[in-house]
Amino acid sequence: MRIIVPMAGRGSRLRPHTLTIPKPLIPVAGKPIVQRLVEDITKVCGESVEEIAFIIGDFGDAVEKDLINVAESLGAKGSIYHQEEALGTAHAILCAKESLKGKVVVAFADTLFKADFTLDSEADGIIWVNQIEDPRAFGVVKLDDKNNITDFVEKPQTFVSDLAIIGIYYFKDGDNLCNELQYLIDNDIKDKGEFQLTNALENMKNKGVNFKPGKVIEWLDCGNKNATVYSNQRVLEFEKDNKTIDDSATITNSTIIPPCNIMAGAKITNAVIGPHVTIGKNSVIENSVIKNSIIQNDSVVNGLFCENTMIGNHVKYEVQPKDLSIGDYNEVKA
Repeated sequence: MRIIVPMAGRGSRLRPHTLTIPKPLIPVAGKPIVQRLVEDITKVCGESVEEIAFIIGDFGDAVEKDLINVAESLGAKGSIYHQEEALGTAHAILCAKESLKGKVVVAFADTLFKADFTLDSEADGIIWVNQIEDPRAFGVVKLDDKNNITDFVEKPQTFVSDLAIIGIYYFKDGDNLCNELQYLIDNDIKDKGEFQLTNALENMKNKGVNFKPGKVIEWLDCGNKNATVYSNQRVLEFEKDNKTIDDSATITNSTIIPPCNIMAGAKITNAVIGPHVTIGKNSVIENSVIKNSIIQNDSVVNGLFCENTMIGNHVKYEVQPKDLSIGDYNEVKA
């Protein structure tokens, strides 16, 4: 089994957090999104994963090394491919054509999921879906009465189906997938100006590949700040029985309301933290009340009262105490 992870996108909806690191390396509950993704896929594969291939942009040597380490930590070979130009999902996957062999899982690295199943590796193909209220921003599938996928539609603006493709796919024959992707490129077949994976899926289905829908308990999108903070909340709830405060963290005159993740070297003084907060490595929090938020590594925060907040690495945020004189019957909101 191989896992292919396209992650070359710019992550523009998550700026400014993606100006210095790619979106899939943004941490959720203390681990990069892409690491959580491949760990979860490895758990449901039901057989060993021999290779994890990452398709990236120009992210630099340090990022490539981190990704190789993620693969090797799961007992797999790590491979790096580059997508020089954003030409669509089909083009992105084909950048890793040397790894499109045998059984393949393709997983786009801006999604997390919670699942309770083992992948049926004997199926022709599985497309993981989730029922949502507004599917216009996603590819969707239609099903027949035997639970087979009959149609793939990319970002329908009129209602076709509410079963959105969450960005995780299984193919029993990676070589066949590779051939269909190459066909789109060679014949300049585009949808909405890009080479789309859904067109390749449609061609495969028309040639006899039987695709089944796979369903997850919960789908977490990490496309923007609010969605990422919410994903952090949900993952902390999933993992609430795990150890939440690293032994090297220092907690002084403070209250931690679980579930939270306080990472190595963090220092928290005169603060209330939680619920649903991740504090990154070596970050210092003083005189603050923080809930439902992510504070990344090596940051210093003093005097912050917040929720639904995301603060990056090496940030210094300090608010000086105010000297106030407020008379009777006044109301102040800050």
